[in-house]
Amino acid sequence: METEQQLLEAVRSGNRQAMRRLYDRYAGCAMGTAMRFIAGEDDAHDVLQDSFIKVFTSIDRFDFRGEGSLKSWLTRIVANKAIDFLKSKQRITFVSDVPTDTEDEEPDIELVPSEVLTRLIAQLPAGYRIVLNLYVFNQLSHKEIASQLGIREDTSASQYYRAKKKLASLIKNYLRQQGQL
Repeated sequence: METEQQLLEAVRSGNRQAMRRLYDRYAGCAMGTAMRFIAGEDDAHDVLQDSFIKVFTSIDRFDFRGEGSLKSWLTRIVANKAIDFLKSKQRITFVSDVPTDTEDEEPDIELVPSEVLTRLIAQLPAGYRIVLNLYVFNQLSHKEIASQLGIREDTSASQYYRAKKKLASLIKNYLRQQGQL
């Protein structure tokens, strides 16, 4: 299997087959990232398409830092495009309801298939979903999230807390339905 650096060099040289290989290699991961932010599959496909356009038009400016850096860069582009999409298509609201039926013990997410977890995350309100994704998957601090979204740092922290509680509730309901809880 070709390395990211080999693939990157082929793409930068204008090799169309290399562009296709890059797309084939990372489209699944990129779609998973888009689906974590965007609730609708059609909209997630639009974000995916816009993301790969951005990747191919700005790949010459990408700074390769070792194996895995290309995938990380691409994933960040998808996350940013998803946030831009949400900002342009709907007003992102930060809600304050916290599920009252959850105890502090977190459910075992290892029992939940990744596609189900993605679907459950998609059920969260947009504000919860964005902050959860940026904090957990993009590993941004609440200060960085606040700066990116134009909100206060404590708003980011509270949205993350509420997202965790709501997601825990959804996971527990799923596990109950599966007879695993």
